[in-house]
Amino acid sequence: SDACYVFLAVGHLECLALSDKNWNQLPMKISESWLREWVNPDVSTEALAEQLTMAGLEVDGIETVGGEFSGVVIGEIVSIEQHPDADKLRVCQVAGGADELTQVVCGAPNARAGIKIPFATVGALLPPGEDGKPFKIKKAKLRGVASFGMLCAQAELQLGDDDDGIWELATDAP
Repeated sequence: SDACYVFLAVGHLECLALSDKNWNQLPMKISESWLREWVNPDVSTEALAEQLTMAGLEVDGIETVGGEFSGVVIGEIVSIEQHPDADKLRVCQVAGGADELTQVVCGAPNARAGIKIPFATVGALLPPGEDGKPFKIKKAKLRGVASFGMLCAQAELQLGDDDDGIWELATDAP
């Protein structure tokens, strides 16, 4: 018979399948949000872990995955122009978060029309930096051009290590 030991991370479940003959680890990560699409008891993550343990799936620990943030939506760069006063900046028109297009000044080398990206709207809170405080997105002027948000890299959301440019999401992202 197979036994299953579960490591519960906020956002993921990791199941290690163990056989009688050997203790081969076969990791399988399952999103907590995916699990809750199938069964969604009105309980906290901790209570869900306890329920899984009581059902025979031992939960060894709970860990947060990624940084905590709010006000970030899926956006799409509709158009892009060179910044009039900066070689490395571009002025993007972004759909997402409002009925109208939003102007965002961006320095990412991979910014281009047609890609979907994480878009932090004005008022968004990004994960804390080295000072331990969340980073609040405000309206700003970059070299004289107004910017109403930020296009984010994985690292800025603490959802990966890539910080070479904005995070390009799947073309079918909602």
